Amino acid sequence: MTDVEQEITDDQWQRARLIWDYHRMGHEPVPVDVAIGLGSHDLGVATASADLYRAGLFPVLLFTGGNSPTTRARFPRGEAVHFREHALELGVPDEAILVEPHAANTGQNITFSRDLLAAQGIVPKTVLLVSKPYMERRSFATARKLWPEVEVLCASEPLELDDYRNSIGDERLVLDMLVGDLQRVIEYPKLGFAIAQEVPEDVYDAYESLVRDGFTSRAIGS
Repeated sequence: MTDVEQEITDDQWQRARLIWDYHRMGHEPVPVDVAIGLGSHDLGVATASADLYRAGLFPVLLFTGGNSPTTRARFPRGEAVHFREHALELGVPDEAILVEPHAANTGQNITFSRDLLAAQGIVPKTVLLVSKPYMERRSFATARKLWPEVEVLCASEPLELDDYRNSIGDERLVLDMLVGDLQRVIEYPKLGFAIAQEVPEDVYDAYESLVRDGFTSRAIGS
């Protein structure tokens, strides 16, 4: 399947839902020392972070992320800067927000955030990572590798796949991103970037099938 205009089949969406459900960790939000909103193309991360702050789950909210080829046009001043502005509009007080504006990948999101917090005298025991829904598992695995001394929980906007694809507006891109993130969950532990995560057989079969169908624009090296 190479024609970007070709309709995505029901069977492909069914396989995508298996991967979507696997990516989401299902953690119950509880009070933590710090929340970290991971930069991306998805402003919903900032929305979810603001909602969780207003629910009283943490006193400090750190946004992390610079620019990437996929976000520069939408967030020209950097992901974390735009996320902060959105959170302020949603009622999060300025004094509760920290901004890490340089990270260019998930590993840097974690390590740069840890270092910025330490520079502020904050050494958390519990951290809530707020990400895109399909990035929860990868962010969890990355943080457990790079910041093993903290307890890590994950959260994202409470959306189902159909709602998320409608919010993004590019169905093929959503499938490409689901596949690309699962590839990283599989491959990054071999490179020392993350802890290993068990991938159920049906999820792995769905992944391989979508790769064969050409949903690979967000694959490693693409």
